[in-house]
Amino acid sequence: MKLATLRTAQNTTSAAVLRKDGAAVLLDAPDVGALLDRPEWRKEADAALHREAETVNSEELDFAPLLPRAGKVVCCGLNYGDHIQEMGRDLPEYPTLFAKFADTLTGARDVITVYGSSRVDWEAELAVVVGAPLRHAKETQAGAAIAGYTVANDVSMRDWQNRTLQWFQGKAFDATTPVGPVLATADDFPPEPTFQVEGYVNGELVQQGDTSTLVFGPARLLSYISGFTTLRPGDLVLTGTPGGVGMGMKPPRFLAHDDVLETRIEGIGRLVNRICISGDTAVSPY
Repeated sequence: MKLATLRTAQNTTSAAVLRKDGAAVLLDAPDVGALLDRPEWRKEADAALHREAETVNSEELDFAPLLPRAGKVVCCGLNYGDHIQEMGRDLPEYPTLFAKFADTLTGARDVITVYGSSRVDWEAELAVVVGAPLRHAKETQAGAAIAGYTVANDVSMRDWQNRTLQWFQGKAFDATTPVGPVLATADDFPPEPTFQVEGYVNGELVQQGDTSTLVFGPARLLSYISGFTTLRPGDLVLTGTPGGVGMGMKPPRFLAHDDVLETRIEGIGRLVNRICISGDTAVSPY
């Protein structure tokens, strides 16, 4: 089953379930996160798939951020062995975590506008959506609480990120983290699925990774995070990026104005985002 948050003609958002023909059935929920907060969300979405209802054609779909009101957006850095090596670091004993706000999220086809940075980098990622409350959860409990999987790109402003040892300021620019286009529910996959994560810039393959090589897999990550903060339905966890980021290239390479950033995960979907680099440096006087 694939769920999405769509922008409607009334310029609002609505949760929808996508049928195999690409059409979408609107659900009675403002977004996917609000839907997941309902104990019977699976039954509600499944019933919509099989009933006669007004649909939105695939050509008309305008994907909003999948989880526009996510309570927590937790990201794991340095989680693929090849990416850790290209950044000159050792394999970690514990996951390297940082947080984003819901304001950082944007839609699967939206233009990403960046103000005040000249070193905008790409980071293709698998993201996990929480479907049940988790606190001090064992790994098996965490795995069972995964609502599903989606595609993300942790677009990073490296000049801001490298100003201090803390990464936060280079990761939390408004509307720069595309997520979507859909939530592919966990019951569509084996208990411990693996995915091929790919990133493209202007059609050129720059990243490719297999999630089986993650140091900390999805269930392990959720279990670890739940040890210090409660995870709730609709929370989002980005699992890290494989090798091939621009900062790791020799010489480093960064996104330019009008570049097209594409992020693909087979079985889930793809993001296609044009980059707009603004020359306005008023927000960055340092």
